[in-house]
Amino acid sequence: MTIAPQRVVSLHYVLSDRDGNVLDDSRARQTPLEYLHGHGNIMAGLERALEGQASGAELSVTLMPAEAYGLRDEALVREVGRGAFPVPDLAPGMRFQTPGDDGPEIVTVVEVRDDSVLIDTNHPLAGHTLRYRLEVLEVREATRAELAKGHPLPPGTAPNEVEDKKMP
Repeated sequence: MTIAPQRVVSLHYVLSDRDGNVLDDSRARQTPLEYLHGHGNIMAGLERALEGQASGAELSVTLMPAEAYGLRDEALVREVGRGAFPVPDLAPGMRFQTPGDDGPEIVTVVEVRDDSVLIDTNHPLAGHTLRYRLEVLEVREATRAELAKGHPLPPGTAPNEVEDKKMP
């Protein structure tokens, strides 16, 4: 079976920057990535590269910043009041997750001042060229429940039991 829309894909990946520094490795965590193809669960550039691949396929994909987490936007670096952070010992480089207009966003502390904090709400990998080494482990048809949810069910969930449960 090959990767196509409405199929669940399980894969291992190694994510590196353009200099070869490893940023993430699913094998090191012993946790493959599982996603529903065609539902925007992963970057579009990765989906395009994986389309048509089958279990056992190994490939390398390079994504330019615009295809990955976007270009850096200096307008996303701004000053906020010190009171926005309940943490007493703020330091540059600290990251926090905050609610954003389009869902949760990561805020990186750039500089701590007496009454304010300079923050950067660009994604930490914005502006970076990313290299992925991918190994496709499994491709299967998504269940009706997974299609309804728009993502694979958590490991250990019996898909048929979820599908068969009726709402009161």
